[in-house]
Amino acid sequence: MGVSDETQLPVKWSDSQNIYWKTALPGAGASSPIVFAKRIYLTTYTGYFVPGESSGSREDLKRHLMAIDKETGKVEWTRDVAAKLPEEEKIRDHGFAANTPAADAEHIYVFFGKSGVYAFDHSGEQVWHAEVGDKTHGWGTSASPLLYGDLVIINASVESESLIALDRKTGKEKWRAGDIRESWNTPVLVKSADGREELVIAVQGKVLAFDPSTGSSLWSCNTDITWYMVPSIVAAEGIVYCLGGRSGVAALAVRTGGSGDVTKTHRLWTGMKGSNVTSPVSHNGYLYWVHEQRGIAYCANAATGEIVYEHALERDAQFYSSALLANGRIYYTSRTGRTWVIDAQPVFKQLALNEFEDRSQFNASAAVTDNRLLMRSDRFLYCIGK
Repeated sequence: MGVSDETQLPVKWSDSQNIYWKTALPGAGASSPIVFAKRIYLTTYTGYFVPGESSGSREDLKRHLMAIDKETGKVEWTRDVAAKLPEEEKIRDHGFAANTPAADAEHIYVFFGKSGVYAFDHSGEQVWHAEVGDKTHGWGTSASPLLYGDLVIINASVESESLIALDRKTGKEKWRAGDIRESWNTPVLVKSADGREELVIAVQGKVLAFDPSTGSSLWSCNTDITWYMVPSIVAAEGIVYCLGGRSGVAALAVRTGGSGDVTKTHRLWTGMKGSNVTSPVSHNGYLYWVHEQRGIAYCANAATGEIVYEHALERDAQFYSSALLANGRIYYTSRTGRTWVIDAQPVFKQLALNEFEDRSQFNASAAVTDNRLLMRSDRFLYCIGK
């Protein structure tokens, strides 16, 4: 949901201020770091269309899973995964490692698109591999594994137009739902007002809800958004909020707990301001997000969709990472690595603007651990804190 309960995250930093450690990465990527126990796990890629390097060859394309000590930034191990060929000839903008890993006490789960889903144990040994489709796309693949019960749930819209649940221990397919089209977002788990658990995902033209245990359809809602869907849904108090599209309707709210087509009964509002890439955060009855191309920060009333403010952070700045909310502050990071820290109130107030000398791309959303921020670029993983 883009929300952390940490209360002492830094507000200001630079290359010489509040950098706890900084680790060089062996390759680029748009995936976010995750933390499990004393380690950080992160994916990168090398060999083909790495920003700042020659185009390379698809035969040399590899993905890498890294295990990093979260206290020191030291790389403990790296595992390489060769690409299943032929891969996409060229991925626009964000490359071949955009899917964030997931982890539990036994495994780290990584999704590499056409190359499949892999489970590694915490010593780096591969436990299983499962294929979820063989299609590719010029925008690549970006949805991340979601853990539920004994399942790993994968949005394989790009690879097979499917939502697929795999057994955590074996990788064996447990259920599959079809017709998942033009969807790059990670599905979310939401509890309806009556306590029912729902697996919710945005596809072209609709928001869909499934039983996460069986994959059976629960409800669908028309969005009136005519574009492909990239931002992930967020939820609060049994209501899901969805952004998407480049023109026309670009935001909506849907009450969970319905059955069948709930467009007329559970769709609460639609709005014309949204984002085609970044996901929002929900806080105290308001939604906050930044537009991916215009550099405009928005605040909307979550009950009505009414825009409370829209404030230009930087003209024509690009944002691919999603908002992070912690301790009443919102963090927005642009692709150039500039981070605006904004007061999470329905009146715009900028608290800080931070940047690095690193001129590579910052496409990943930040993670949080021990009152520190973890931010990755195509070149470095930064641990920001006192």
